[in-house]
Amino acid sequence: MPIAFSPCVLIPCYNHGAMMSRVLARLQPFGLPCIVVDDGSDTATRQELDRLAAETANLTLIRLSANAGKGAAVICGMQAAAEAGFSHAVQVDADGQHAIEDIPTFLALAQEHPTALISGQPIYDDSIPRSRLYGRWVTHVWVWIETLSLQLKDSMCGFRVYPVGPTLQLAQSVTLGKRMDFDTEVMVRLWWQGNSSYFVPTRVTYPLDGLSHFDALKDNLRISRMHTRLFFGMLPRIPSLLLRHSSPHWARQQEVKGLWGMRLMLLVWRFLGRRAFSLLLYPVVGAYWLTATTARHASQNWIARVREQLAVRQMPVPSRLTSYQHFLRFGNAMLNKIASWRGEVQFGRDVVFAAGAEEALSVSDPRGKLLLASHLGDIEACRALAQLQGSKTINALVFSDNARRFQQIMQEMAPQAGLNLIPVTDIGPETAILLKEKLDRGEWIAIVGDRIAVNPQRGGEWRVCWSRFMGQPAPFPQGPFILASLLRCPVALIFALRQQEKLRIHCEPFADPLLLPRAERQDALQKTIDRYAERLEHYALQSPLDWFNFFDFWHLPDTKHKE
Repeated sequence: MPIAFSPCVLIPCYNHGAMMSRVLARLQPFGLPCIVVDDGSDTATRQELDRLAAETANLTLIRLSANAGKGAAVICGMQAAAEAGFSHAVQVDADGQHAIEDIPTFLALAQEHPTALISGQPIYDDSIPRSRLYGRWVTHVWVWIETLSLQLKDSMCGFRVYPVGPTLQLAQSVTLGKRMDFDTEVMVRLWWQGNSSYFVPTRVTYPLDGLSHFDALKDNLRISRMHTRLFFGMLPRIPSLLLRHSSPHWARQQEVKGLWGMRLMLLVWRFLGRRAFSLLLYPVVGAYWLTATTARHASQNWIARVREQLAVRQMPVPSRLTSYQHFLRFGNAMLNKIASWRGEVQFGRDVVFAAGAEEALSVSDPRGKLLLASHLGDIEACRALAQLQGSKTINALVFSDNARRFQQIMQEMAPQAGLNLIPVTDIGPETAILLKEKLDRGEWIAIVGDRIAVNPQRGGEWRVCWSRFMGQPAPFPQGPFILASLLRCPVALIFALRQQEKLRIHCEPFADPLLLPRAERQDALQKTIDRYAERLEHYALQSPLDWFNFFDFWHLPDTKHKE
């Protein structure tokens, strides 16, 4: 049974006696029990803490005989908090630099995420020393490397809410830094342990009369040793860190929020180059292949289906048709995505038209066009079409709020690429009007036709048509095809497959326009989706390793566990 939410305040104190009365006075309005750990302070501070303990209700004073360091004091205080039945401890520094008034916001977030570490994301004024500010950014970068994530926005802020149980569990299993290295190390290791972190922007002021215990030589050496330990501790954890956000079905997966992940990939690309980064793919993909059980099984199932269908058609089996090569192909496709964003994919050198594709695409046609794409191949390579003479603006319709983030990073990286992202949660009249306006201007609209929406509609029913694909019925979304019929424009299928060491764009007419007569709409819709599924299968068998749906494509998500 989970422990009821019961917070207290925890203050490690070392020679900050002169400031403690003000800190405690600011804490009084919240009525929280307070644990102060005297970390071997001088006589004046000990006397002041004794006085405050005698005069302040709900204050517990714990005294360490000698200075053991902030980390040791915090863990000691947390052990006392656990014994007293507290579930969470609000750590506040004793020097008064934190905006204690933000505690209710911290606690509300902690109650919402009871196993997470809630930390302050400092907003500094001019009082912060420049050397401190620059030093923090160095630590930020190391933490992002050590966690393979950019979700830890600040690991050095001492204003935070600890989940007592998970933190003590961590402290019992590893030896944590005891001094200025504690705040960062405990956050990283909690992340490794599976406890997420959430951040609250909070004002931080360095008092003019503040007392700092930071030893430039000793503490920098401690921090350097800590980052060395954490870096080498990260290496065997790479597979689990990469899989932090995996879920049973693709429709439940959440996109990484924010732009920093893509910016970090861009930095790695710039510093290491494509060749060096490609070499790193082999061990990383190998580790992922070994640990990603669900994705690996889906890949092996796909390879088996491909072999079966090739045998039925008496077609040759491609070389290196293995699950590991399937994963590796996906990794290389991610590199191509970065190259596309940076404008490094050149038409004619890296991307070429397959036979008949240029005619089907008909760049010279002034009319707008709907491009039906899929998760087969490197659709990002179609950005290279912007390099063609007389090329069109391509608008990609994406069912995700995260599309706004992708749009921003693409504008930063390659504003000339001519690809716009249109985020939608549902295709309604406003969306149809917007798309019709773009088509009337001669622009193109791209939408994938092989993935269903995240959640069912119409009273819990999935708006899909089941169509035979690779030997078994599979669910295909109705939305893209209904949209195509409403827009009354030419529709073309488009795929970018890796063939003969180049990305080849395959394109063929699909409808002009796509008609779904009201009297026989459902039957016409079924036949349209059947035709799409047949062409998808045709191209998938041409380049099976380009299939990037690493889940059970032939089943719907379990609505019983809908988030």
